[in-house]
Amino acid sequence: MNTLANDTRGAELAPSITRIYWLETRNEFLRMLRTPMFALPTLLFPLVFYVMFGVLLNRGNGNAATYMMATYGVFGVMGASMFGFGVTVSMERSQGLLRLKRALPMPSGAYLFAKTGMAMVFVLMITLCMMLVAIILAKVSLTPVQGMLLIAINLLGSLPFAALGLYIGTLSSANGSPAILNMVMLPMAFLSGLWLPLSMLPGWLQSIAPVWPSYHLSQLALKVVGHDLVQPIWLHVGVLLLVTVVFALLARGRLARAE
Repeated sequence: MNTLANDTRGAELAPSITRIYWLETRNEFLRMLRTPMFALPTLLFPLVFYVMFGVLLNRGNGNAATYMMATYGVFGVMGASMFGFGVTVSMERSQGLLRLKRALPMPSGAYLFAKTGMAMVFVLMITLCMMLVAIILAKVSLTPVQGMLLIAINLLGSLPFAALGLYIGTLSSANGSPAILNMVMLPMAFLSGLWLPLSMLPGWLQSIAPVWPSYHLSQLALKVVGHDLVQPIWLHVGVLLLVTVVFALLARGRLARAE
């Protein structure tokens, strides 16, 4: 009888995998939300740029406002995903926190799952705020279906940039990672047509735009609002999947060697 009671009590006290993943993700999100150096630029930069260039400088131009709503949303995806992984992983690696995490009795995937969940929540916040600003200030016409599609594209589109940020975080130091991430992200955003339409760039820059994953994610977002270059969806999805897998495997190898 006592043995049965002990077994039952032990089962009740056994940690739930779902609860572990949930708590790790919640705590990671709250930690980053309470870090002004991450939360404020991540949430505000895309919105401020959109208000400046998509609303104030394009008053009355609904096409430009709609275009930039989609592309600055992708810019927000890049920032939340790359910095959410790159900076924090490099800092935690240099501080020895990664070794501590490995020593703790927790599922091995909870660490990366929590960071991915954190980045996606920030992406969701950015996307919703961007659409709200576009509808209210720029009078952009957006159907509920288009809104849901943009949310889904941005959420899933965070994965390749999270993998890229993770890989950079395994390569760089805590002090150097912000500079490296900016040197990668900002030119990529410009060359992908996120700040200006590709038609305004020189021809040779337009020709190399498909090299960047941000170009393919922006084309998916622009397809929802009818401003894409009419290329196959499978091409954009395939490139983004390839980037995700390649950089995730490279980062995994770096993390394994760091043990």
